Amino acid sequence: MYQIKDLDWTDSYDTIVVGIGAADTIDEGLDALYNGRVKSLIQSADISTKTGELSIVPTFEGTVKRILFVGLGQRNENTTENVRNWFGKVAKEIKARAFTDVAIALETFESNGALFTEAYEMATYEHPTYKSAPKDSAPEVTITLLGNVDQTEVEKGAARGRGVNVARKLTMMPANILTAEALADYAVELAERHGFNHRIVEKEEMEGLGMGALLAVNQGSKLPPKLIVLEYNGAGEEAPIAVVGKGVTFDTGGYSIKPKDGIVGMKGDMGGAATVIGLFETLATTKPAVNVLGVIPATDNMISGDAFKPDDVITAMNGKTIEVLNTDAEGRLVLADAVTFAKTYDPQAIIDVATLTGGVLVALGTDVTGCLTNDDALYGALEEASRETNELVWQMPYFDVFINKVRKSEVADLNNSPGRFGHMIFGGAFVGEFVGDTPWLHLDIAGTSERPAANELGPKGPTGVMVRTLSTLLDGWNR
Repeated sequence: MYQIKDLDWTDSYDTIVVGIGAADTIDEGLDALYNGRVKSLIQSADISTKTGELSIVPTFEGTVKRILFVGLGQRNENTTENVRNWFGKVAKEIKARAFTDVAIALETFESNGALFTEAYEMATYEHPTYKSAPKDSAPEVTITLLGNVDQTEVEKGAARGRGVNVARKLTMMPANILTAEALADYAVELAERHGFNHRIVEKEEMEGLGMGALLAVNQGSKLPPKLIVLEYNGAGEEAPIAVVGKGVTFDTGGYSIKPKDGIVGMKGDMGGAATVIGLFETLATTKPAVNVLGVIPATDNMISGDAFKPDDVITAMNGKTIEVLNTDAEGRLVLADAVTFAKTYDPQAIIDVATLTGGVLVALGTDVTGCLTNDDALYGALEEASRETNELVWQMPYFDVFINKVRKSEVADLNNSPGRFGHMIFGGAFVGEFVGDTPWLHLDIAGTSERPAANELGPKGPTGVMVRTLSTLLDGWNR
């Protein structure tokens, strides 16, 4: 789909995409396609240099049919995120107009091929639907990247975009289709396609391992749980970085049942699992020089005569007992056993990703992922990666005052829900009780895993958040 060539204005293309700033000197080759009249076309507003505006202008001469101009305004005011969004806007325009032969003059954007391919993959994605009427298939598009472009980086950018789309697709799937078993099947297919080691821990084995927290959440379901384990090896015998994703395929809240408005959309409560699987999709191409362990506890949280209840006391895999005060605080329970399982691999760090709490929405809204950590250097590396991808993160306080409330119970070692105030921090602090001293990041993506409206880089709905940031973090890993 992506080709690389030197920029030559006399080559034949249906469309060339060109960035044009307000103070640009017009390239002679470009100007020749319009008989030397590009400046006059700008003056007449047929070509706009206003920031982010698109202008499609048929050429007057040569073998290029049209130029899609992207206004860059004052170039010194532009950011990487501006350019990424403009590339997304261009991608949507290409798709809407069914252009099939498009070249991107990258040097006119002062950007690289990876940024374009990442944006193109994300912006042209559409969520799966289950409508009976078949949808017309989109025409095949050939994209030629013009200039001094690194093929490896182009492929990495596209892989990150595709990884995001894998996460989006999984998060969008209805829970009657994407059961724990179906999620496991998807992960196994991905692993076998890319040559990753994989393992599925079944219910009987969980019972033998003493995974009482995960099994408690699963008690009300007719469907068995799955613990999905994926392994990427890029560093021989080195200890892995463990990435743990909450995989609750539907969350009723259990006996602490959600209200009718709150229960709709709970098919997306496996967004953390989707991020982990999307990340592994990227690893096959990005090939970072680290080992990565993916662990996904997958189950639904249902109501039945067998379901766990408030006031129950359960025992987690590491032997800690938990007083259940809220069956809708189930994500931290499944993560507890998954993190404990990950620690059997002696990881150098643990990163958990989860749509864990409504509290993070109240605190940070829908654009910022909340983070708890026990390692400031690790958080600093995450923050640096997030600035590169523009997936914003914010470190929340992880103080003893919160930890002590998680440890407060008259009948057990821990309780799973100390209260509403500080709820996001309580959720992460509970998981931290199972992490121990291992360097750790807790990413609560409940606010950022879904987008309330479409933007330049994708449709309304699941975002695949943190796939790109974690990929970037692993690429630059240096602990």
